Amino acid sequence: MNQSTADTLFPAAAPVGQAPPVPPTGGLPALSALDWGQLYARLNEEGVALTPPLLTRAQCQEIIDTFDEPALFRSTVVMQRHQFGRGTYRYYADPAAVPLVQTLRERLYPPLAWMADQWAPQLDERTFPHSLDELLAECAANGQHRSTPLILQYGPGDYACLHQDVYGDIVFPLQIAIMLNQPGEDFTGGENVFVEQRPRFQSRAMVVRPRLGQGMIFPVRHRPVRGRNGFRRHPMRHGTNAVETGRRTTLGLIFHNAR
Repeated sequence: MNQSTADTLFPAAAPVGQAPPVPPTGGLPALSALDWGQLYARLNEEGVALTPPLLTRAQCQEIIDTFDEPALFRSTVVMQRHQFGRGTYRYYADPAAVPLVQTLRERLYPPLAWMADQWAPQLDERTFPHSLDELLAECAANGQHRSTPLILQYGPGDYACLHQDVYGDIVFPLQIAIMLNQPGEDFTGGENVFVEQRPRFQSRAMVVRPRLGQGMIFPVRHRPVRGRNGFRRHPMRHGTNAVETGRRTTLGLIFHNAR
């Protein structure tokens, strides 16, 4: 039996209940219109779920402009110095200093926690609190105090090696990356690459091309896939293909904090 046949015969378990709705949020109407059941189904089917646009071009530019304000960041990583690839990313010191980033992180967390809790029994892992503040309090009690939302900027020839964003013992299992430029207009190349390791099968590569303002929901470490003898962990890593022309900027929303 090949992998696609197995996944057809043993589909993912049906979700329990419904995701908590995102309350109407001034300036971000797309958040309350998201169909979380559909996104969860796509995440289970493909390993990555692409949202409709969450931000306008003006909002994307507002976030891009923060990259040139050093006081907003706790750390800057020049990737080639660490053999992470080529390019630069910066971690926000306090996401609350950038209202768009803070609102996105707070509002998107509860429905993503609902998704994570669907996976918990399938992975034999823990469930998560319903609010971001509760998760961050857990992180702080575990010595994970450093904020993890980040902005990544790549120019021609820049790329990211395959990796996972773990950061500590407490790991929220899902994250979202939002494209802040328009592919084909602001840059070329720079596709998002995901590689899923499938036990007893060859790895599977996926290329995802979000448009401006769209978000990609994907696993931090692994996802459950149902097989003949129950659920299996499929480890996943993500990276970025080399940018050919222009400048590519992405907002990364990771929900657990770092040590």
